[in-house]
Amino acid sequence: MRLVHICLLLATLAAISCGCHGGGAVTGHTVIPRAQIPVVRDATREELLGAYNAVARNTKTLNATVELKPTAGSKYSGVIDEYHEVKGFLLAARPAEVRVIGQAPVIGKTVFDMASDGETFRVSIPTKNKFLVGSVAGERNSAKPIENLRPQHLLEALLWPEIRKEEAVTLKEFNTEQARYYVLTVLRGGHQLEILREIWFDRASLQVARIETFGPKGALISDISFADWQPLDGAAGQSNASGSAQTPASAVTSFPRAIRIERPHDDYKLEMQVAKIAVNEEIPADRFKLEQPAGAELVHVGEAAESKPPAENQHSPEHQQPRENQLQ
Repeated sequence: MRLVHICLLLATLAAISCGCHGGGAVTGHTVIPRAQIPVVRDATREELLGAYNAVARNTKTLNATVELKPTAGSKYSGVIDEYHEVKGFLLAARPAEVRVIGQAPVIGKTVFDMASDGETFRVSIPTKNKFLVGSVAGERNSAKPIENLRPQHLLEALLWPEIRKEEAVTLKEFNTEQARYYVLTVLRGGHQLEILREIWFDRASLQVARIETFGPKGALISDISFADWQPLDGAAGQSNASGSAQTPASAVTSFPRAIRIERPHDDYKLEMQVAKIAVNEEIPADRFKLEQPAGAELVHVGEAAESKPPAENQHSPEHQQPRENQLQ
């Protein structure tokens, strides 16, 4: 009996020793219900390119009612300003026409009216009786980050650029605890290759979940997230309602209802909730025209005189309390 006890003790010690050295000892066992196991779809590089380009190529115009909630600044700039939600009416058309009218909730008073044709942007701010005009290509940033918000930034989030055949594109996987992704990386050619865009696809639906745009030397220009894809009116019965990569080449069947735009170098974020949207309706050209209101002060954004606000404005109630105003 003593010999048997010794053998059992040695066997137990051996089992414990194997477990301590990675021999397969299980310290916990969780069975995930089948209904809670995330779906992970597969797709090839060519299928993802086709799905992205189907949306980019076939979205010609947009007419949407949205809610906009901007946040200016960050912990890196030392100040964070959160602004009231604004109801927006948004028009966009290729190649570069966009107009956005923002109104205060309930009372419907116009807070801003913005337009861009791809070369020049115009912003009317009735509450300040100012009319801003500037070059889209201008790089001068305002001391107040909220003033860096430009209409073309919304256009870039809504009407995606097509990936051309001559552009180099790579594919990789990226996994987190919450989701799995495919990432298409579009490269900018030249003497030295650089990343132009990264397009993220959620593998649960194969819908675009994120688009990052980069400038020279790898600068992150914009980081746009997309969520809550829903079928467009009249498109629910089409073959892409499941969100697969097999998007019909001639149709746009769904659109994201939640869009978040982050512009780190402009130091602001913009959350956009799409309430209503119509795609590819004809929009008259005159609806994109924004003229200077009578009596409004004309401000040329980007000129040396605009780089610093007038001294009297620095001590005004509007300047001291931006949180109480709608999109200053």
